[in-house]
Amino acid sequence: MKTTALRIYGKSDLRLETFDLPAMADDEILAEVITNSVCMSCHKAALQGSDHKRVPKDVATHPTIIGHEFSGRLLDVGKKWAGQFKAGQKFSIQPALGYKGSLDAPGYSFRTIGGMATRVLIPSCVMEMNCLLPFEGEGFFKASLSEPMSCIVGSAHAQYHTRMGNYTHLMGIVENGDCAILAGAGPMGLGCIDYLCHGPRKPRRLVVTDIDDRRITRAAQLFSPETARQSGVELVYLNTTGVANPVEALRALTGGKGYDDVFVFAPVAPVVEQGDAILARNGCLNFFAGPTKTDFSAKFNFYNVHYAETHLVGTSGGNTDDMRESLDLMSRNLINPAAMITHIGGITCAAETILKLPEIPGAKKLVYTHCDFPLMALDRLDEFVSRYPFAGELAKICARHNGLWNLEAENYLIKQAPVYTGK
Repeated sequence: MKTTALRIYGKSDLRLETFDLPAMADDEILAEVITNSVCMSCHKAALQGSDHKRVPKDVATHPTIIGHEFSGRLLDVGKKWAGQFKAGQKFSIQPALGYKGSLDAPGYSFRTIGGMATRVLIPSCVMEMNCLLPFEGEGFFKASLSEPMSCIVGSAHAQYHTRMGNYTHLMGIVENGDCAILAGAGPMGLGCIDYLCHGPRKPRRLVVTDIDDRRITRAAQLFSPETARQSGVELVYLNTTGVANPVEALRALTGGKGYDDVFVFAPVAPVVEQGDAILARNGCLNFFAGPTKTDFSAKFNFYNVHYAETHLVGTSGGNTDDMRESLDLMSRNLINPAAMITHIGGITCAAETILKLPEIPGAKKLVYTHCDFPLMALDRLDEFVSRYPFAGELAKICARHNGLWNLEAENYLIKQAPVYTGK
C-alpha cells in the first residue's frame, strides 16, 4: 500500500514523498494517520539529522518518517494482535517505547511509522511495549495532543510530600491544598489549569500568574473562576507586573501559609526564585519549563530545604500511564487540550513548519496529513479565504467555540480541505 510521508534524510533535509509500504506481517498493524501535532523535538531532530540520539546513522540512505504526536484509525490488524485490536479503532501512540533498552522511537527511528504520513505500518515492538493506545473519544485532534498533555499529567504525579518524621514520599499534588502555576497563562499552562481543575485530584485553591493582561484575560475566558468553583476549586488569576512585592501578594492569598505545590512554566531565574519563596512547609516546586541553556541556574533557599522540608522536582515528558489517563479524560470530555492549538496546516506545510518552528509564534501546530493547504493561524483564518474558501467557514466555526479548535471544525476541514495528491 502506498503512503505519503515526510522523511528525514539528514540535517535540515526533509522530503515529502510517496512510496510503497512493505506488505503487512502477521505481527504488524496497518493504520491511517489523520493528525500530527508538531513538537519542538521534531525541530531538533530535523536540525541534527543522524547526530540526533534517536535518528539512525544510515538515515541518508534509509530515511525515516518524522513526527511522533499523532492519531488516526487502524486499517488492518495482523493475526498476532487480532484479539487485542480491531480495524476501525482510533489510536494514539506513546513514542518512548523503551524496547529492549533502545532509544528507537516512532517519529525518529522507523522507516514505516511516524506522524507525518498518510498511512503507517506499526511494528510489533510498539504493541509489545503496550504503546499503541486506543482512543474512545470523538475526533482525532485531542488524541494527537495526548502526548503533550501527558507531560502535564506526569508533572502533577511527580510532586511529592512527606509527613514530619516519616520519609515515605506521598506522590502527587496535595489534595485540597494550595497550588500555584507561575507564568501559567501560556498554552501548556492552560492545559495545567484544565487538568488541575478537572482531573482526579484537585487543589482547594489554584493561583495562576502571568505578566500579560491579554493572556490572563484569555485564560479567564477559557477557565473562569466561576466554572472552577463548580469543581470545588478557588481559581485566582494575578498579573504580577504591577505588584510591588509579588511574593508577599502571593503568600497573602494563602493567609501567609504559602503553597503546597508550585509549578514554574517559564525557564526564568526570577520566576524560579519566586516559586521557591512562596513554598509552604513541605511544599514542592516543579520546574516544568525546559531551558535551552545547559548552564541555566537559579537561587534556591536551602535553609528551607533543611528546616522547612521543601522539595524540588523536574519533569520532562509523561509516561504511558500518563498518556492513558490523558486519553481517558479527553474521551470523557473532562479535559480539552484545544487551548494548546494555535495553527492548522496540511502535510504540504509540514517541512517548513518543522524547520522554522522557533520563528513561528503561538503554540501547537496541528497538521492534517491528507490535506494540502498552508499553515494557518486560527485567529487569522479570514486572511486565507480568497485562496482557500473553506477557511472562512472554519473561522465562523471557531468563533462559535470561543476561538478554539474543535470537533465541528475538524469534521468540516476533513470534508472540505484540498486533498494532497502527491504532485
